[in-house]
Amino acid sequence: MAKEEYGAKDLAVLEGLDAVRKRPGMYIGTTDSQGLMHCLWEIIDNSVDEALAGFCNRIIVTLHADGSISVDDNGRGIPVDKEPKTKLSGVEVVLTKLHAGAKFGNSSYNAVGGLHGVGSSVVNALSSRLDVEVDRDGKTYHMAFHQGHPGVYTDADPEHPSPDSPFKRTRKNRPTELDIIGKVPAKRTGTRIRYWADPEIFNKTAEFSYEQLVDRVRQTSFLVPGLKITVIDENIPETRESGDAASESETNGANDTVAQPVLGSADEAAVAGTAAASDTADAQSQPTTGEKADGEQSDEDLTLTGSDVIEDGAFGAQPDHPRVAEFLHAGGVKDFVDYLSKGEPVSDIWRIQGEGTYEEETQAVGANGELHAEKITRTCGVDIALRWVNGYDTVMRSFVNIIETPGGGMHVDGLMNSVTRQVRKAVEANARKLKVNLKDSNMKVERDDIMAGLVAVVTVRIAEPQFQGQTKDVLGTAQVKPIVTRMSDKQFGEMITGSKRGYKEQSGRVLEKIVGEMHARVQSRKAKEVTRRKNALESASMPAKLSDCQPGNDDVAELFIVEGDSALGTAKAARNAGFQALLPIRGKILNVQKASITQMLSNKECAAIIQVVGAGSGQSFDIEQSRYHKVIMMTDADVDGAHIRILLLTLFYRYMRPLIEHGYVYAAVPPLHRIALTGSHKGEFIYTYSDDELAGKLAELDRKHIGYNDDIQRYKGLGEMDADQLADTTMDPRTRMLRRIRMEDAEQASQIFSLLMGDDVPPRKAFIVENADDFDRSKIDT
Repeated sequence: MAKEEYGAKDLAVLEGLDAVRKRPGMYIGTTDSQGLMHCLWEIIDNSVDEALAGFCNRIIVTLHADGSISVDDNGRGIPVDKEPKTKLSGVEVVLTKLHAGAKFGNSSYNAVGGLHGVGSSVVNALSSRLDVEVDRDGKTYHMAFHQGHPGVYTDADPEHPSPDSPFKRTRKNRPTELDIIGKVPAKRTGTRIRYWADPEIFNKTAEFSYEQLVDRVRQTSFLVPGLKITVIDENIPETRESGDAASESETNGANDTVAQPVLGSADEAAVAGTAAASDTADAQSQPTTGEKADGEQSDEDLTLTGSDVIEDGAFGAQPDHPRVAEFLHAGGVKDFVDYLSKGEPVSDIWRIQGEGTYEEETQAVGANGELHAEKITRTCGVDIALRWVNGYDTVMRSFVNIIETPGGGMHVDGLMNSVTRQVRKAVEANARKLKVNLKDSNMKVERDDIMAGLVAVVTVRIAEPQFQGQTKDVLGTAQVKPIVTRMSDKQFGEMITGSKRGYKEQSGRVLEKIVGEMHARVQSRKAKEVTRRKNALESASMPAKLSDCQPGNDDVAELFIVEGDSALGTAKAARNAGFQALLPIRGKILNVQKASITQMLSNKECAAIIQVVGAGSGQSFDIEQSRYHKVIMMTDADVDGAHIRILLLTLFYRYMRPLIEHGYVYAAVPPLHRIALTGSHKGEFIYTYSDDELAGKLAELDRKHIGYNDDIQRYKGLGEMDADQLADTTMDPRTRMLRRIRMEDAEQASQIFSLLMGDDVPPRKAFIVENADDFDRSKIDT
């Protein structure tokens, strides 16, 4: 067998960005849609870092019809002078050298999203073409790259650049000179990058997601107050309205540019603020919107007009989206919490803010580029907003600078440790008022009780944060935790105890909700300790008024919630006891939208429904434990019956939502009229479900000359039917009609419940007044 030789000649050395193209997964995770979006985040985050540093207040992202993407900001612009060590321009260093950038030092950036200096260069390496333009020192500089290598493209049409145009690569180890393609006012700065993702790198199935883009842009606009981010999609046909909005909100005014930039679509021309050469004289004689009369640069007018603003929530599952969408939120994380809050608020939005310092030993870059250990003092900025809403869903979003940390970390741990401790203190201090037995070891507030209904955004800004893992999911900088804890102890402690002015009533509602969640958890745990059901009579002491079905039919078991005892008697004779159970309720149950969870659990009707369904409530609800696969609300076909259904639906939505989500909840549809036929059809009956249907059916019978009794029976309630009539029309699966309650849009459903059933009367009154003219009786099932 021949001996295998292995020597230095067998070693492959990948230089520059070739390593990125060889192993792209190491830098962007995957080469599918996720990796495609990752590249865009890298470029956008560089612009956002300029905003975090205080040098940028406008970013425009353009999706071009040819598949390329451009990102334009009005930050300081990538340096265009020579970097002493490499003798290359700053632009070339940033876009061709890994681990190169200003974020390794301690002066240019403090709190940033990009830390490793690989973002722009990696995107460049994975692009079939990348063009960069920089506005600095009164000039517009340009450079182009092919698969990470600098050079010159010869475009047949400069206004429509293409990665397929002839390309001449700069000779190896030679610096590429920046082209000067135009002039701008001396104080104008910014960077524009346009790139085409390389099809040789990315999978054929890789697709760009507009929804992910706007979600990320919206999120960033919350985290960086005052930063206006515009998204332009050239794939959407331009209309007069969108064109006007684009020019009105994105044009910076006339300037001294004498050449159209390579990025030059119509929208980008507006974005870049370019003007024809003939405008130069006017620009020199009068101050522009980009310049003050004394030559100082003024802030851009970022005011949004009514026609410019795209309402948050206008995206998502909609098939279409606007050509131009803008995002600007001045309220920061407070606005973010308000956007994330769904449901009736229990408290206002509470804010925890401040700064703390800590010492950290780090590797600093010396004047000659060498690394050395240095102990420095860091500043940690904390900005937290939180509120409680009705319901049990928890929405917790955490960020370090603009980097989301889905796994939480030291900042979240610091907050929740403080909140848990302060809430427990407040509960102990108000034990008698909250009806908490401190001697009962089970009556202890847990973190899950506090988290139920909590909406919070936790942000910290620190230099060079440490993360657990390459994915940056968890913040690992340990010094952040005590800073957040101390700050939260003081500020949140004053809020939850009510000692801070204006918080006494709110803190009372929050504590009542948390204690209610604690009682629900304890009650649910006790219920789970009891065997669910061996048969109908052994089922954890079910309410005496429950007429249960026979055991063994769990897959088809139905629970009818019946309005009133009179209807119950008829329903008992009409049901199939093998799989149909009956639970009567007395009139209108508690409005849980206005009530606390403690009040809900102490209400006999609500407690009976939760007990009979057998799957718990709130966070502990387990759909697998539901004793019935159909829960049918059987109420009278009148206004009171409709009101009872709304109250029941509010209970299901707030505390047993999975029942609706899994399609277990139905509304019975009892008839409103019975027409008795005569003549040859004597003994036959026709049921109708509305006055309009009755009129139409009578007209049809008259046309067909079919006789009927003029004394048409109108049912005032289910109790007026005999057992056969109720079975045929409402209970027998072969002949009945049911309406399944769906929840296609949970957020919209929550808003409707809050509007119609909440404490806030003025919005409900306004809704009634505004919709009075559109009232349609046919939409009311009477």
